[in-house]
Amino acid sequence: MVPRDAPSVGPWPEAAPGGDAVAPLPAAGARRRGMTVDAEKETQFSEAWGTLSLLLIVLGLITGVSSLTLVGGLLLFAAGAGWLWDRWALHGVTFERTFSERRAFVGETVEVALTVVNPKPLPVSWLRVADRVSMALPIEGIEVTPTSIPTVGEVRLVVALRWYERAVRRYRVQCVQRGFYPFGPTELEAGDPFGLFSRKRRLPQRRWLIVYPRVEPLADLGLPPKDPLGLAKALQPVWEDPIRTVGVRDHRPEDGTRRVHWKATARRQQLQSRVYEPSTGHSLAVVLNVATLARHWQGYIPERLERVVSVAASIAAYAAEQRWPVGLIVNGALPESDQALKVLPGRSPGQLMHILEALAAVSPVATRDVEELLQIESPKLPWGCTLVVVSATVPLALRATLADLAAAGRRVVLVSLEPVDGDDPLLRQVVVRTVHGELPEGEAVAWPADGQEGRP
Repeated sequence: MVPRDAPSVGPWPEAAPGGDAVAPLPAAGARRRGMTVDAEKETQFSEAWGTLSLLLIVLGLITGVSSLTLVGGLLLFAAGAGWLWDRWALHGVTFERTFSERRAFVGETVEVALTVVNPKPLPVSWLRVADRVSMALPIEGIEVTPTSIPTVGEVRLVVALRWYERAVRRYRVQCVQRGFYPFGPTELEAGDPFGLFSRKRRLPQRRWLIVYPRVEPLADLGLPPKDPLGLAKALQPVWEDPIRTVGVRDHRPEDGTRRVHWKATARRQQLQSRVYEPSTGHSLAVVLNVATLARHWQGYIPERLERVVSVAASIAAYAAEQRWPVGLIVNGALPESDQALKVLPGRSPGQLMHILEALAAVSPVATRDVEELLQIESPKLPWGCTLVVVSATVPLALRATLADLAAAGRRVVLVSLEPVDGDDPLLRQVVVRTVHGELPEGEAVAWPADGQEGRP
């Protein structure tokens, strides 16, 4: 939908899917503000207004000049009416921010609608809305004013609302980069029609627009289309599916009590054990290395970081499409927190969404080396789970760790941005895949910024 240049009015708003409704503002009398002078306004109320009004009235009565009494009375009436109007200007006024989509992929466009409603018979002569937005994403259809914070801007509106009227303004956000992007808090300001008084209300609620990383077919990444991860040709160990029973047999000493088939035991008067259907299904844990240089403290290359995140998302989407249990482990933490980024393998309907949200929040800060992460997390995973390590670089320490895991019986797949020597003795038992279209040499090195805005 094309953004509108002017506010549109209509009937009372209804809750829209994906909307972020902000609760109605408290009554105007809930918080009083003194009669102070605001230097930003051309006309302001001060105690001099009351003194001048009374002086004119008294002077007119003494001198018998009715015009002085009339002017003084009008000034006194305007001050009183403006004060009462100001007290009720924001009473019941609601603000709503509605997203066409709360989650989007890189390259998509999201429409945002700002709605303010005046639900009372008293008109709002003027209302200023200042809604904070992230400057990291291009915004079309409305002007964004910079603030003192470089990464934060403000969308500002000035509207006048009649009784029971609604005003809507729409704009579009171009999702050009993955991440979590904040919208809010919001500040509303209104007052009397004479410009003597004004009051503000701050709505602290923030809502997040989540932009998922780019997901591509594995064949487009240069991986073999028939067997992109090298799992089909591998000798897969046979597991038993405890959900599917295909028969019974005599009980053996190594069988646990859970395997006992009590009904068959009662019929034959001898302990019988269940025979389960064999299963060779794959289970994947995508291990993402956010370090794009040999030492993570040397900085990072933004283009390579986005590339490995996109590769990890594409592998997770492929596993979900194959109905394989898939999880995610990252050698980093959630931004502005110490909580590790980890999604345990599973194949629930929302599993891929959880993985993509975790990848959207990936920051360039590595909390530990990926080799240490593999040593800590691999024993916690099911034995049949395949480790798919996605990394921009493959240093010697990482190759040695992958070799140890493969020698211990783990199924290991390495997906790298840089070419890997196929004759490397450390990687003989590791399936190696190289993503083609490697970035050219000499990319600019960046360093994570402190206090990044736009993260949960």
